Amino acid sequence: MVIDSFNSKELETLIEDLSEYGGADGKGITRLLFDNSWIAAQNWLRGKFSEKGLQTYYDVSGNLYGRLEGNQIDSIILTGSHIDTVVSGGKLDGQYGIIAGMMALEYLKTKYGTPKKTLEVVSMAEEEGSRFPFTFWGSKNIVGTVSEEEMSEIHDANGISFKEALKKAGFDFKKKSDEKNIEAFIELHVEQGGVLEIEKKSIGVVHHIVGQNRYIVTVSGEANHAGTTPMGYRRDSLNGAARMICEIMDKAREFGDPLVATAGKLELVPNTSNVVPGKATFTLDIRHIDKNIMGKYIDEIMAMMKRISKEMNLELEVEKYMDGEPVQMDKNLVEVIRNQCEEKGMNFRMMHSGAGHDAQVMALKVPTALIFVPSHKGISHNPEEYTELSDLVEGVKILIETLYKLAY
Repeated sequence: MVIDSFNSKELETLIEDLSEYGGADGKGITRLLFDNSWIAAQNWLRGKFSEKGLQTYYDVSGNLYGRLEGNQIDSIILTGSHIDTVVSGGKLDGQYGIIAGMMALEYLKTKYGTPKKTLEVVSMAEEEGSRFPFTFWGSKNIVGTVSEEEMSEIHDANGISFKEALKKAGFDFKKKSDEKNIEAFIELHVEQGGVLEIEKKSIGVVHHIVGQNRYIVTVSGEANHAGTTPMGYRRDSLNGAARMICEIMDKAREFGDPLVATAGKLELVPNTSNVVPGKATFTLDIRHIDKNIMGKYIDEIMAMMKRISKEMNLELEVEKYMDGEPVQMDKNLVEVIRNQCEEKGMNFRMMHSGAGHDAQVMALKVPTALIFVPSHKGISHNPEEYTELSDLVEGVKILIETLYKLAY
């Protein structure tokens, strides 16, 4: 298939127009689940879906669909992404994949007519967890892995309950009978990292999404006078934590890519210049595509932290607060996309995703693939988020090729 007359200017315009909903001059986009800007954005998209000749509908949980019905009405090939943003987010995270999906379906409908299998583009209600302490509301509802019970005690920062916001926006909790027959889900997304730009690639074909383990590490010693406490008598929690963090990073480099470890937050008590710190607390984020390798790394650094604590007469407490396993994308779909890239001479690479996406939730129940386009300087979740229009177009083109292969 040769893709001709693709309207790149329209792609750019649609992204800019959608960015007006929740946008603030120079401060990015803040579009939170079920708020006024979210409702307006979803309704604007519904109008655009209709203009493109797609049947439109919401599911009960707030996901919006544009449908190009095929000869096999119950065999659905789904594409799309999420419509919500982080606070002061960029113009591409999530919504690019929705606009791209809409344009891909319009292109296929115009050029090839009715598909064999039904095609749908979805604007998922939520992924980011920016308003409520819960992520992937949209995709979890599609695959049926969220219940009303687990949402019953969830509130936003203003004390509004999830249930109240859901009902006020006109939606409800999903029932099991609402599930549909999705044969494949393809998500197109900006990379949110710098690999593709650095390697001068336009397309990333994702084979795995990393697993994530997150911890809060508390090192306790004894707060004491900075001038009168000899070095040999100190129980310096910061010194211990610093030694631990250095060895954590050294060990991560020893294990090599794609393992990454981050100590992103550090808090001290009493946090005063002339007092030996009595308590140091730091966060630890560890990611890898292989849970066994990640487990081996974690075992080694846990043993190391215990050793340092004992040597320095410190107390150690480690709390795990996230345990997400790596997710593999569907091998057959990955091969389809790879073959299309090779046949069309696209500038691509195989890669993993270091960030979480709706694709990782969908993959638990549905054959799923994830496609990346570059992010300038790797910047995302930021008003400076940017991708060259030529790369955005390449993403839509490989999406069109893939959907044609699967549905026509």
